[in-house]
Amino acid sequence: MSTKLTTIQLELVPADKDRLAVLCGSFDDNIKQIERRLGVEVIYKDAQFQIVGEHRYAQAGSELINDLYIETQPVKGKIGRLTDEDVHLALQNLISEHRLLEVKPVSDDIGFKSLTIKTKRGVIKPRGENQTKYVSNILRNDITFGVGPAGTGKTYLAVACAVEALERQECRRILLTRPAVEAGEKLGFLPGDLSQKVDPYLRPLYDALFEMLGFEKVEKLIEKNVIEIAPLAYMRGRTLNDAFVILDESQNTTTEQMKMFLTRIGFNSTAVITGDITQIDLPRHQKSGLRHAIEVLGEVDDGISFNFFLADDVVRHPVVARIVKAYDAFDRKAEIAESEARES
Repeated sequence: MSTKLTTIQLELVPADKDRLAVLCGSFDDNIKQIERRLGVEVIYKDAQFQIVGEHRYAQAGSELINDLYIETQPVKGKIGRLTDEDVHLALQNLISEHRLLEVKPVSDDIGFKSLTIKTKRGVIKPRGENQTKYVSNILRNDITFGVGPAGTGKTYLAVACAVEALERQECRRILLTRPAVEAGEKLGFLPGDLSQKVDPYLRPLYDALFEMLGFEKVEKLIEKNVIEIAPLAYMRGRTLNDAFVILDESQNTTTEQMKMFLTRIGFNSTAVITGDITQIDLPRHQKSGLRHAIEVLGEVDDGISFNFFLADDVVRHPVVARIVKAYDAFDRKAEIAESEARES
């Protein structure tokens, strides 16, 4: 059933091009945030605005734009300023006051919007039900967990969503991180600068970006700090605003690191946490931060989603799926044998 759309006309007075520029933000960032959060379309020319959307949301958007314009009134001859945080908090208050459900841009017919990122391999689209739900949840939620075996597309799809969000100007930067933990063996002293030391841990993230954007463009975006790739330890103390953040290999985080990462999320940011709880490389006495997060946050519905992949979701070589299934079956038999031994 389609929703009836309403168009609200709004004229901002007095018309002041400098105040209007502050209201709209750089590259219309403030207007885009309002459109994204309320699910409306804002059309404007000079001081004449049209807000198109479901009636309650269009009305709320009109009210918000007028209130924000008032905030730009000159004080002692200086025009008021609007930061991303100002717009975010105004939206939060508006949504709460009007008891609105925040809108996410998700297609109603198939449960997710089609990814339109063109790479050397063509357009990226989810495969199967679990990948479809995963992409849908990334678009709907502030924090999304992707948990499952290697080869199920957890990291690849997350990077694809991040690239799309950047190209659609829904975020200002992409931040990719993972814990620097060796996979069961000590690599010893690594020569080179900091970047060269951590690059081996972050190579899968680079590879996905190179495939989607090309080597030269990725290098330029990294130089401009639009794309940042860093070890998890360097996240402490930061607040990540207006960013798409991916934590890869999160099964190798400690509980303290996972909590630290989750509390870095700032205004207008999306976080995706991926991991495989069957491949934990932490010392035996340490509990995985991913396992702990599943236990602690499993019942939190608002803004957080968990997606669990199976061996059948593996999209690499078919033998990988068979390997995953064989290991799962072996682990189940070992658990049953251990349980029977304790009972006897």
